[in-house]
Amino acid sequence: MESGKKRKKKKYYDYSLLFLILFLSCFGLVMIYSTSSYNAAKYYGDAMKYLKRQALFLVMGIPVMLFVSKINYHFYIKNFPLFRVKPINILYFLCLALQAVVLFSGSEAGGSQRWIEIGDIRFQPSEVTKICVVLFCSFMVQAAPRRLDNVKGFLRVVFYTLPLIGLVVVENFSTALIICAIMFVICFVASRKKGYFIVFGILAAVAGGILIFGVSYRSDRIDAWLNVETHPKGFQTLQSLYAIASGGLFGKGLGQSMQKLGFIPEAHNDMIFSIICEELGLFGAISVIMLFILLLWRIFSIAISAQDLFGSLIATGVFTQIAVQVLINIAVVTNAIPNTGIPLPFISYGGTSLLVLLAEMGIVLGVSNQIEYER
Repeated sequence: MESGKKRKKKKYYDYSLLFLILFLSCFGLVMIYSTSSYNAAKYYGDAMKYLKRQALFLVMGIPVMLFVSKINYHFYIKNFPLFRVKPINILYFLCLALQAVVLFSGSEAGGSQRWIEIGDIRFQPSEVTKICVVLFCSFMVQAAPRRLDNVKGFLRVVFYTLPLIGLVVVENFSTALIICAIMFVICFVASRKKGYFIVFGILAAVAGGILIFGVSYRSDRIDAWLNVETHPKGFQTLQSLYAIASGGLFGKGLGQSMQKLGFIPEAHNDMIFSIICEELGLFGAISVIMLFILLLWRIFSIAISAQDLFGSLIATGVFTQIAVQVLINIAVVTNAIPNTGIPLPFISYGGTSLLVLLAEMGIVLGVSNQIEYER
């Protein structure tokens, strides 16, 4: 090749990340069938009830993910020619409206009012709010990143994100915590001055303590965590620990769990990791954790290689969301922290949450698709 000849640039696409997403989602189907088949057959007469529903949303979610991955992520912050409004602004006000609907007339389940029901479909708007916060905070920060060198710039981001956090925290403290973490990390990464984040971290911890101990059912969870063997609300966590302990090194075998037979209520949801430990043992648990580490590594690689700051911050926000959810879920299952309802991404049962998560991963793949390299 001649020295003066320009090399062609080619668009990148992270197929490693795509493979990890598909593998974790399919593994989730296997574990959902294993954990839910007994109860599904007992109460509904169809052992595959939960599997078929989750598989349906996965089949719908994969094309959505692939379609979104081909959209230039700058589309979300460009004005529509006719209405002079950005898609991210529409999403922001849509999430505010949905969260308000949940707060005043949402569907209740498990003692919490977090869902909207449309026919046979029930979904949590807070899942969409996570995507909104990732995109909205990234947009605000990339528009004027140097503002974050001053505390006023950070407060500006907080001011616009606080309405979403406030509507979510009323009924869903754990999701509000994830949203705060997304906002905080995006701002922290973009700022050259880090000192004031320590002060706000302490203030956030104090506010969190007030929200926990100021609400009776949340403080009860602290008591159950400290007295898991004797507290009435510690039953589920205690059974989860039994499942983990009985799994040993290589587990009892796929489908051979005893704790899923009514001892752990709805084991296919937030407590599914305990059944993974019981059936696949320590080896299976570590393998799942390693898969998540690889997934996060690929997202991190996209963040540091992104075409611009906006793309980098989007990947950073999604990285934070996945990491915090995995950490909280595993910590709850192992009783390292008090019980709270956070699903294990891609694996726990939840069709609409899986669909939204796949769309979000499509945005990250879209960021990777704008990275150029020479060939």
